[in-house]
Amino acid sequence: MDGVHRDIPIVQIDGLTRRFGQLLAVDAVRLEIREGEVFGLLGPNGAGKTTTISMLTTLLQPTEGSARVNGFDVVGEANRVRASIGLVFQETVLDEDLTARDNLDFHARLYGLSKEEKERRIRELLELVELQNRQRVRVETFSGGMKRKLEIARGLLHHPRVLFLDEPTLGLDPKARRAIWEHLARIRDEKNITMVLTTHYMDEADHLCDRVAIMNKGKIVTVDTPANLKNSLGGDVIILKTDEYRDDFLRALRALEFVKDVKNEQEGVLVVVEHGETKIESLITLTRSRGLPVHS
Repeated sequence: MDGVHRDIPIVQIDGLTRRFGQLLAVDAVRLEIREGEVFGLLGPNGAGKTTTISMLTTLLQPTEGSARVNGFDVVGEANRVRASIGLVFQETVLDEDLTARDNLDFHARLYGLSKEEKERRIRELLELVELQNRQRVRVETFSGGMKRKLEIARGLLHHPRVLFLDEPTLGLDPKARRAIWEHLARIRDEKNITMVLTTHYMDEADHLCDRVAIMNKGKIVTVDTPANLKNSLGGDVIILKTDEYRDDFLRALRALEFVKDVKNEQEGVLVVVEHGETKIESLITLTRSRGLPVHS
């Protein structure tokens, strides 16, 4: 998504660390997020993405380090941070016995919006997420995608400077995911709001984010634009899972003329190729010719 940003860090993270007993969940993260950009935390489950978001949104206190959101310290000025952010959780936290409108009305009252402002914001946001025709319907009848759109509208009610989204399309089908992407793109373009989202979907980071930080085992591995990150790989990455990864098998993979790199990692063999969708059949054929099954 294209956009003009002012070079002002609206989120500043310095050595942010969180331990759970002996587990180091987030390890001395340092990061700056500019005002107006869509920033993604990308990584596998357990990488530390949600724990990082939880600290930035004051739901969890850091073990070490510091962070400021919209100029406010997440520990010392937690209430001021909360007043200036919106948050969409991984799990649905809507009251499904209420209508869409009543959910928004209740949230607006919690934030102390005046009656006039409340009515105007509810009307605007229901139109923005295209739920105005379902506003009087109980949320229990909504699809997963509709619930997500309502949660995004709720997170925007009080004019937050930063909207945090933790796995915003988790569990949705591809059509619903794309609909959410489109709504988030429209919100960013119309409102120039800063968005920080976590995801483990590569395509989501690619479509939505201006910059991406790749997290693994609590650390930031790299930060760059999606285009630069893809170019640095030099191709598509296919992860091949089988029973064993003998040296002769790895040599055979490297000998294929279309293979640019092969790495034996914990999650399987990472094979770097161009136009990966056309090379899968050849990789499966080679693996089976070595007497190895292809698990995934």
